[in-house]
Amino acid sequence: MKLLLTSGGITNTSIHNALLDLLGKPIEECNALAIPTATYAHPMAGPKAVYRFLSSSPEPSMVSLGWKSVGVLELTTLPSIGEEMWLPWVQQADVLLVDGGDALYLAHWMRESGLAELLPSLDVVWVGVSAGSMVMTPRIGEEFVQWESPSGSDETLGFVDFAIFPHLDYPGWSGNTSSAAERWAAKITGPAFAIDDASAIKVVGDDYEVISEGSWHHFAR
Repeated sequence: MKLLLTSGGITNTSIHNALLDLLGKPIEECNALAIPTATYAHPMAGPKAVYRFLSSSPEPSMVSLGWKSVGVLELTTLPSIGEEMWLPWVQQADVLLVDGGDALYLAHWMRESGLAELLPSLDVVWVGVSAGSMVMTPRIGEEFVQWESPSGSDETLGFVDFAIFPHLDYPGWSGNTSSAAERWAAKITGPAFAIDDASAIKVVGDDYEVISEGSWHHFAR
């Protein structure tokens, strides 16, 4: 599994090129599965946001990049249909496109569905947007807790060893300023990044690099 952890999706040429590098072949030869699960649980998202993600309306999104095929994988349904049904879908995918929303809710359903356990064995590229990226980190920080997990903690899946503060300095979002990111990072145990919507983190194995045409900060611990 390879990761492209974005704040706002495939928003510029640099991030697009990083995606092509991870895929190793043209987009039009790749089968994609879109995962909207996290979107349902965030108070600023919900069904309308799911529609926008899947339909690429009102503006293009990573779902509309020209994939060979695009399917929808809703994680909350997987436990009820059995792994023998959905496992081939995931194994045949080249890329998983994971929308934002609530990272703890997404982490919960990745565990409950069995997808989290399966991921390390897959030859697939994970492209996360916001919470879809944060879910791969060890924890999100109390500032981003909306849906309360059964454990009561802010822990996510820990596929990478750094935390992510998305939508850095997003216009009109007072909770996403650079100073807010610094306060958040001071309470995070371990390294962390704050990235804006023109930035992403590319992860292959234990190696990672920031891809950016915008602003980002690294908080070493």
